[in-house]
Amino acid sequence: MRRPILAGNWKMYKTPLETTAFFEKFRPLVADATHADIVICPPFVNLPAAADATRGTNIEVGGQNLYWANEGAYTGEVSAGMLRAAGCQWVIVAHSERREYFGETEETAFKKLCAALDAGLKPIYCVGERLHEHESNQTHEVLGRQLRGCVGYLTPEQFRGITVAYEPVWAIGTGKVATPEIASAAHSFIRDYIRRQFGAGAAEACRILYGGSVKADNIGGLMAEDQIDGALVGGASLDPVSFASIVNF
Repeated sequence: MRRPILAGNWKMYKTPLETTAFFEKFRPLVADATHADIVICPPFVNLPAAADATRGTNIEVGGQNLYWANEGAYTGEVSAGMLRAAGCQWVIVAHSERREYFGETEETAFKKLCAALDAGLKPIYCVGERLHEHESNQTHEVLGRQLRGCVGYLTPEQFRGITVAYEPVWAIGTGKVATPEIASAAHSFIRDYIRRQFGAGAAEACRILYGGSVKADNIGGLMAEDQIDGALVGGASLDPVSFASIVNF
């Protein structure tokens, strides 16, 4: 049975002081949660505060992005090794906002996945379709392209370190959420691709998360689906009580 992951993506919110205050409230609310991996991905400047606040707890920390080079003249970028040194165990790769606003492609995402794996980080690779693609029944076509063009180039050994997150772009921050049935169908397609590419064992072991307006009042229905192994949560992860309710679904 796959162990769920409940991950919070804070995007560009909170200062270091606000990060410390969040964890003071959040830690006791999830202290007894042993059923899932709990991950928080704050902005880069908050990583030291998050690492300090979660040391010795059941909460792990992740980055929201990384660059594929180890070091160099890449102003504004952060390497996998820097994330590790700052206390990260996880990193998000190719979130739809990185694709839409910052030119992320399958090619650059593949480089980032390799860099993350080489540094011992656990990447969460994001895939998902836009509204017009969803409405024109192109979901599987888009997901297939995003999978083939990135994870399709990984070795089976590399793929064992990957978590996939299905995030329909039309449901991110919109208040719209894919029904459990829609989400489960997309997850089944992703798992079928993994089975064809890497074998039945890899497909059975890979954890596939859902993201897109996840809240305390819909997490139960989503997690009731066999194909959904957790959630990548945006806005609802900014409030300690709200995110704790999701973790303790």
